[in-house]
Amino acid sequence: MSDIVNEFNDYRSKMNEKLLGDNNKVIKRIFNLDTNAYAAGALDVKTKELLGLVASTVLRCDDCIKYHLETSFKEGVTKEEMMETMSIATLVGGTIVIPHLRRAYEFWEALEEDVTM
Repeated sequence: MSDIVNEFNDYRSKMNEKLLGDNNKVIKRIFNLDTNAYAAGALDVKTKELLGLVASTVLRCDDCIKYHLETSFKEGVTKEEMMETMSIATLVGGTIVIPHLRRAYEFWEALEEDVTM
């Protein structure tokens, strides 16, 4: 895996383990709610991940953007679908999200590189 993807996943895993290991009932319930919200239901997982990507971009959360990019990629989202989704996020969020769009594009390229290696 590329450095950018590895660094993100390693840090996320390490800190999630620490947070959940602290045994705070509210934090554990929030994590559980998040996991269950993105499970297949009336909407499929791919659609939910793209919705999460838009919301994360509008809210300007780079960690969330990376998470939803990687999950979307694993769900079979194409680069064209990702870019169309990010175009909606940029429209809704305004030009202030363009730096996040740049970093999202870079992260997507890293995901694609990992597949070709």
